[in-house]
Amino acid sequence: MKSLADLKSFLARAWVQGAIPPALLVLLILIVEIGSPGFLTGETLSLLLSNTAVLFILACGVTFVILIGGIDLSIQAVASLASVIVAQLLPSLGLLAFPVAIFAGLVFGILSGVVHVRLKVPSFVATLATGGVVAGIALWSADGRAITIEEAGRANTSWINADVVGMPVVAIMAIIVGLIAFLALRYTRFGRHSIAVGAGEPAAIAAGINVNRTKIVAFAVSGTLAAIAGVILAARLSSGSPSLANQLLLPAIAAVIVGGTAITGGLGGVARTAVGALIISIVRIGMTFVGVNIFFENVIFGAVLILAVAITIDRSKIAIIK
Repeated sequence: MKSLADLKSFLARAWVQGAIPPALLVLLILIVEIGSPGFLTGETLSLLLSNTAVLFILACGVTFVILIGGIDLSIQAVASLASVIVAQLLPSLGLLAFPVAIFAGLVFGILSGVVHVRLKVPSFVATLATGGVVAGIALWSADGRAITIEEAGRANTSWINADVVGMPVVAIMAIIVGLIAFLALRYTRFGRHSIAVGAGEPAAIAAGINVNRTKIVAFAVSGTLAAIAGVILAARLSSGSPSLANQLLLPAIAAVIVGGTAITGGLGGVARTAVGALIISIVRIGMTFVGVNIFFENVIFGAVLILAVAITIDRSKIAIIK
């Protein structure tokens, strides 16, 4: 009977954690609309979707790493490097600059995974170090400055800033990425193994799962999606910069945790991250609408992240909090 009671407790906790983010999203929309009537207009919603797209793609990648019980602190550096690569190569390579930049993200994602798995370095330190290397490469290659995408290059990025049937192309790209990630997590062996590793690594090893390979693939996905986010960001801003995505690390991680994915791994998913990304975007845009100082933004994100971790963390996995 005790095991049945534990199962009921787990299901109840999982249901509550899954229900809180959507309820919070609706509440935030109502609060902003009441505080600033006119928020729910077509123009504002289009802006919301465009801003959420980059954040969601970035957060979508790191979702896989958090699901295995790790963390990726290199995503903002990888995204910034991808923006620099695109800005530099568009004039000479045209559309081929996009896959080159995305491939760079894949390579550095794999590097983070290999450092973590093969050298037994905690993911926090491994990705922090990899992020430092990537940031240094971006600074060196861009000579420490922003690189403007000139008119010839913009001809290859204009489609990213266009609309299709009233929907921003960047939002459509985010939906496609999210759908692929959702299907991969739900229906592929890699997705099932990722959740299993996060739920309990010793049990995953005992079940015959190749834990090391699963971890490396998770970091590779995170790096690849971070690069895609950087490419889109460069196209939207018509420039690449070594620090272009520096302000997106905290919001991206917050989007994953606020969406209901447990920081300890094993519980959560891409759909929850989508809700979390919308929550973060509404907080960012809503603060502007209601007149909150934009420099107060990170204070809000930090407070929200602390609250979200406190709610979603599975304390049964951690005997001592350090």
